Amino acid sequence: MTIIYPHTALIGVADGGGAKFFRNPGQGGSLALQAEGDFQPAHGACNSPAGHRPPGEPSKETQEAAFAKQLANELYRRAHIADFAALVLIADPQTLGQIRPSLHKEVQSRMISEHAKTLIKASIKDIERSLS
Repeated sequence: MTIIYPHTALIGVADGGGAKFFRNPGQGGSLALQAEGDFQPAHGACNSPAGHRPPGEPSKETQEAAFAKQLANELYRRAHIADFAALVLIADPQTLGQIRPSLHKEVQSRMISEHAKTLIKASIKDIERSLS
């Protein structure tokens, strides 16, 4: 199935630690991404030496689940102010599974596709190739 990517569609690429947003300035369904900005978790990852977390600090899994909820809230905020009419969401399988239940109906209704892929560190060209 070929997906037509609308002009100004928002493309979100995420993993458990952050997200990047892109826009599609392409016309006629073509895809040509432009970077729009990053979205980072409200509370950063553990900065303690050797990966040991201080007592009482949430586990990596808990931090990733909290970030998925924050990202869902950000997407809702942006949908609510009419920042996008079409959304493509790309995330690693675990993050995608965590974010799905948190997506508001307003966001879900604008989602044209989702992809369970780890592309957070990929170049724009690699993301475009993955979506083509």
